[in-house]
Parts: sequence; structure tokens; C-alpha cells
Amino acid sequence: MDDLYVRGIALASLLPKESYLNDLPVVRHLRREAVAFRAPVTFLVGENGAGKSTLIEALAIALGFNPEGGTRNFHFSTEDSHSPLCDHLRVVRSPRRARDGFFLRAESFYNVATNIDQMDREGGSGVPVIDSYGGVSLHRQSHGESFLALVEHRFGGQGLYVLDEPEAALSPSGLLRLMCSLDRLVRQDSQLIIATHSPMLMAFPGAEVLEITEAGIRSVPYGETAHFQTMKRFLNAPERMLNYLLEENDESD
Repeated sequence: MDDLYVRGIALASLLPKESYLNDLPVVRHLRREAVAFRAPVTFLVGENGAGKSTLIEALAIALGFNPEGGTRNFHFSTEDSHSPLCDHLRVVRSPRRARDGFFLRAESFYNVATNIDQMDREGGSGVPVIDSYGGVSLHRQSHGESFLALVEHRFGGQGLYVLDEPEAALSPSGLLRLMCSLDRLVRQDSQLIIATHSPMLMAFPGAEVLEITEAGIRSVPYGETAHFQTMKRFLNAPERMLNYLLEENDESD
């Protein structure tokens, strides 16, 4: 890819002093400097509470996507629960414009599937919406199958795709299928920005991993992330780690 569709994000204005968002590590970092995107696939990683999903949501909304997920043409709202960070975010774009795009938000994907079924029940002059998602209602598939159907059938390339924890419904083999789709999309001139906890997904070749910690946001090799190191220690000696953790738990009771 000669140039990315989105080059970075920055705070365009400060949040009110009383906003809870100011306590998030990601927001504290953005007050100091912008976040740059340098690879076709960027992973945002960090512990719970670091603010990666909050940032992904704000980025998606700032790009014009529906807060609960979908394309820019989705306008449904089940519950107005998104944070106000999107109103303070500035997206640094390139002159290029993506031909396709989608915001996948794991926690509200059920609502997207419901909206697709509703649009097809209401009918219209065009082809059924579900045809672009594999032809089978996403509600008639398992959670993981519906995620993969979306990525494999709906993501058409030359697109900007923002994904929040896509691994949530996927088995290890499902994650490998997802990575095959990521490879296809990158080859088709796409950019993907993904919040994840998955050490497997972080290993995607050529991706940049931005780790969010209390100290800030830094680009790290996936093998140096806290997620990967914790998983590696556990898989190398699960019994020893479990014994240590459970003994500590007993002592704290």
C-alpha cells in the first residue's frame, strides 16, 4: 500500500476536567502526543481499563461509522452508550479514500445482525442485504461463524476496517481463518485498525502492535507484549502457574 487511509489520531480539544475519560491511560497519552499509524494492520493492545476499546469506538464514530457497528449506511441505535471521546478526536487522513469500510464491535454485533434481518424483512427494490454477508442470517449461525461470515463475505477490499476484539467469539482455528482474511484484505489495499487481547492475532506478519500502558503508548514486537509473555509463561508450565496463583488465593482468604 502506497499510503494508508488513516495516518493517525490526536486530540482536537481537551475533555472537561470532570470527565472519567481523563483517567484512561490512552487519553492521558493523547493529551501529550498523537498516535501514528504506520502499517496496513495496527493492533491496539493493553490491559482492561487501558482505554483501547474506548479509543477504537471513538475512532470509528469519528470516521462516520454507526456507534454500535456496521457500515456508514447503518443508522440504528439500540442504546446510546458511546463515550464523548469521538467529539474531541481528530483523525489524520491521507488524500486517498477507502471504497469500503466496516466497524465490527464484538459486544454489539448481535444488534447489527438484527438490523440486517429487519432491513430484509422490510424489503426493497434491491437484492437482500444478507446476500453480502454470505446469504444466511447471521442469527442462524454461531457467534464465531457469523463473525467469519462477515469478514469473509462482506469485507471486499480497498477498505478501512475498524475491529474491536474480533477474537471474542473465535476458536484458535477461527483465529487462523481470520488471519487468512486479514492477509487477503491487505493484499487488496485495505487498512485495518484492531483492538485485541489475542497473542495469536498480534503475530500477524507485518502488523504494528501499539501497547497501551500507564506509561503511554509504544510500538513493540508482539513477543514483548504483556499478553504474549503471560500466555507463554502459562503454556510453558500451566500446573506450576495455577498452583502458584491458587496458593496465593488461599492465603488471601
